[in-house]
Amino acid sequence: MSLPEPLRRRLGSFSRTVFTDGHRTVPQYPGDRAANEIVSSLPLQMSLYFNVYFFPFWWLSTVIVLHLKYPVLSDYYKFIVVTIMILASLIEVIRLYLGYMGNLQEKVPELAGFWLLSLLLQLPIILFLLLNEGLKIQPLERAVHIIFAVFLTFQVIAAFVTLKRMVNKLATHFRLNEFDQLEEHPVPDFYSLSKEERAVSMAARGPC
Repeated sequence: MSLPEPLRRRLGSFSRTVFTDGHRTVPQYPGDRAANEIVSSLPLQMSLYFNVYFFPFWWLSTVIVLHLKYPVLSDYYKFIVVTIMILASLIEVIRLYLGYMGNLQEKVPELAGFWLLSLLLQLPIILFLLLNEGLKIQPLERAVHIIFAVFLTFQVIAAFVTLKRMVNKLATHFRLNEFDQLEEHPVPDFYSLSKEERAVSMAARGPC
């Protein structure tokens, strides 16, 4: 299972735009080292691993507390909390899957999708559940939401750093391939051509 191709292209283009280091104009490593360099993040992977086990505990704790306090919530907050719990559960499954795929297999579109879901959707949802006193937050809720927010904050930062490394590695690999092609098929010097070849080249260029 993988992302749809149009979405992969959009995320790949977004990653190259946001995470490419514009000051890095020449390859930093030799060809073999650039190709074999591992850019997956061990801290990010460890965080995802523990997040997978923590998420069921967070979900169960939140649902139990919600069930206990549901009668005292206003109708407005009842609707909001139930909707948020459904969205957060769906987003978290997709987010963790993309994080595992993107980090372990060094896939930029998947990791970019993980980063965007974490930063733009999941983190604001958890902060809303943590900081909105109208939800009558209980101590158990506050504790699990704080842990979840710490996971998300760390993963947003770690994924950002990892994405920059992945995109720069791809850019370096692309430049090295260009250099190799130039070495295999060098462009002949204009002044080393014969008169007939120069005339053909000038005619092909057209009038200035």
